[in-house]
Amino acid sequence: MKRTSWQEYQKKVADDDYYYVRSCIRQNFFPGSEKAFLNIIGGDLGRSIYENPEHTTCTGIGYHSDIVPMETTMTVVARQFALLTESGRENLAVSCITSFGLYTEMLETWHEFPETEERTRRYLKEATGREFRKPKNVAHTSDIMFHHREEIARKVRHRLVNVKTGEPLRVVDHIGCHYAKLFPKVGIGGAEFPHVLAGMVEAWGGEVIDYPERRHCCGFGFRNYLVKANRGFSIANTHKKLESMAPFKPDFIITNCPGCPMFLDRWQYTIAEMEGTTYGQDGVGIPALTYEEVAGLVMGYDPWALGLQMHQVNVEPLLDKMGVKYDPAAKYLGLNGKYIGKPADTAVNINCGTQQVIRNL
Repeated sequence: MKRTSWQEYQKKVADDDYYYVRSCIRQNFFPGSEKAFLNIIGGDLGRSIYENPEHTTCTGIGYHSDIVPMETTMTVVARQFALLTESGRENLAVSCITSFGLYTEMLETWHEFPETEERTRRYLKEATGREFRKPKNVAHTSDIMFHHREEIARKVRHRLVNVKTGEPLRVVDHIGCHYAKLFPKVGIGGAEFPHVLAGMVEAWGGEVIDYPERRHCCGFGFRNYLVKANRGFSIANTHKKLESMAPFKPDFIITNCPGCPMFLDRWQYTIAEMEGTTYGQDGVGIPALTYEEVAGLVMGYDPWALGLQMHQVNVEPLLDKMGVKYDPAAKYLGLNGKYIGKPADTAVNINCGTQQVIRNL
């Protein structure tokens, strides 16, 4: 019998009329990513997308850190759904994978235990006077970008190709744990065959490189990092992933989680300070980008408008490979043209003990 397991991991993604909900921490780590998503989907692709300023945290970090009780989280999620209902839209576009996993968990809990939904509706009505309908379609924003990947491919200005050699860029993907590991059937490809990022890379001209720790956690894990005493475990996980991918000489890492790109980026600086090790080619780091940043680059967005100067690992080597034009003098200018400062240079031991100054790795 022909194997059909791949079909079990497909999902329907709405083509238009999105209700967009931001991530709490993404706005701090890489603030240009969410703006890029809104510009690409709403502007370049002409889809209708609405963002409600009354949207709040989903409580995900507090919930998964055992600080916020489940019933409180259910009521907060119900309020988000009430705002969706009031907007007249039905398609929830979720920027954060933890929120995506959380909304899925609440919907699954209500389905399996209807009494919890009835109780949540009562709590919401008593607290806010609101009522809600469940979303018709819940998609993570990487799902939506994947859904539109071919349309984006027809508009690209810079393919994921080394302009000097003509070879596809070598890309490693990292899927955030809360995207597919919590509920495998809601992620494209599930936990074993996630294709949501690989599909974008392939559509835009790059080559996806497999590596042994491809499905390993980045090390964030909330309590792994939020509790200071646990941070050694956090960096150990990132270290394991970087050690695994380095022999394959990737040009960059693509991610779909708020925390993963931050840790895969920032811990490289920390490891360089601790061990004198850098994982990219020519003694520099491996850029870790969000899928929105990658989409923005292939569509010709200015890298500094995308916020790539917020990364610890320098992105200029990647931009040069892609043939992306940029103004070096504008890297550390704010929106008003004011100089915002740059990170200090760091000296680390690399190349058999030779001292070399690395600018942001």
